[in-house]
Amino acid sequence: MGNQHEVQACALPSQGPASTQSPDNSKPKKKICCACPETKQIRDECIVEHGEAACAKWIEAHLRCLRAEGFKV
Repeated sequence: MGNQHEVQACALPSQGPASTQSPDNSKPKKKICCACPETKQIRDECIVEHGEAACAKWIEAHLRCLRAEGFKV
């Protein structure tokens, strides 16, 4: 049936409280699902093919990218 769980709108986060946003002025400009698509794709492909334990460097690279975008992960 496809990947229905991945169908999400990539837009600015809502004005409501979100646990992934930092309290200072460096709030993320997009939803976490839409941030860092390059590292997300590499991380996901590695995990599917090799398992999570073998992909630590790609997982960490994606987390670094998310932090640079302003997410607290």
